[in-house]
Amino acid sequence: MTLGLLLIALLIILIGAETFTNALEHLGERLKISEGVTGSIFAAVGTALPETMVPVVAILSTASTQQVREEVGVGAILGAPLMLSTLTMCLMALFAIHKRGWSDELHPERTGLRRDLKWFLLAFGLSTVAIFVPHQSMWIRAMIAISLVLVYFIYLMLTIRASAKLVADGHGTAASEPLFLVRLFGRIGVPENMFTILLQLAIGLVLIILGAHGFVQGVEELSVWLGLSALVLSLLIVPVATELPEKVNSILWIRRRKDTLAFGNITGAMVFQGSLLPALGILLTPWEPRPEVLAGVILTLVASSYLLLMTRRGHLRPVHLFFNGLCYLSFLAFMLL
Repeated sequence: MTLGLLLIALLIILIGAETFTNALEHLGERLKISEGVTGSIFAAVGTALPETMVPVVAILSTASTQQVREEVGVGAILGAPLMLSTLTMCLMALFAIHKRGWSDELHPERTGLRRDLKWFLLAFGLSTVAIFVPHQSMWIRAMIAISLVLVYFIYLMLTIRASAKLVADGHGTAASEPLFLVRLFGRIGVPENMFTILLQLAIGLVLIILGAHGFVQGVEELSVWLGLSALVLSLLIVPVATELPEKVNSILWIRRRKDTLAFGNITGAMVFQGSLLPALGILLTPWEPRPEVLAGVILTLVASSYLLLMTRRGHLRPVHLFFNGLCYLSFLAFMLL
């Protein structure tokens, strides 16, 4: 029963991801914005919203004990950037190799990718510093939390401002296929306009949310059988269950050689979830240097710094992202062995 639920949920997520990415490409094309904005802001935030609610609900709800709520909140907040910077990057590379071969280079728009990674490292670095700030120094924690919100706001402004030049340089968003709703219902007079695009975008997002909800339920049943603690569960399973399925968008885009959209969908979500959510965790949870937390934070920073270094070196191939996968395996070994 649990396995069947997981398979059905995954199928719904795949259909939703196809629907969402197709509508998003048409939206970006119609608005004449760059692939960087489409991937790093629209796709990243849009697909990150469902799993963003996991730590928010865990921290603010009255269900379960306070300790469990705080552990789930901290684990979900820190687990998402870890998973995105390590496992998701590696899986995207594997699918790129399967479709494009070992020697094919990846060509994301590098200024946008470097901007995402630099702002993520700044935000996540501040979040890491906050781990060592004593609880008695709430004003310092509050200042760091406010700084994280400002970091994301400045990042948004810089990304949007860079859009016009990138479009002029040939990095505008271009839809690769007709809008699905028009393809299905065009014969009965359904036009391709902004309303139809937004309607399909909403349908895709709803399918992703429904699929992710079912996926979480299935994983939770498995976690009971595995006997994992709340913190381990939230660090390892919650991000995979809520975040990874929605990053199918990046896999679809990397297979279609839309590398800027593929990377931006991941790195944009990293900035979003590495700044705003830690601000909440710093203010409302213990946010302390437990071994599991430190291991996850360190490996996230290592994987992200490595990727930034590789983008500066020039050539970026799928095999280079295997290091990110090794970082995730190292964290998995630390948690389970």
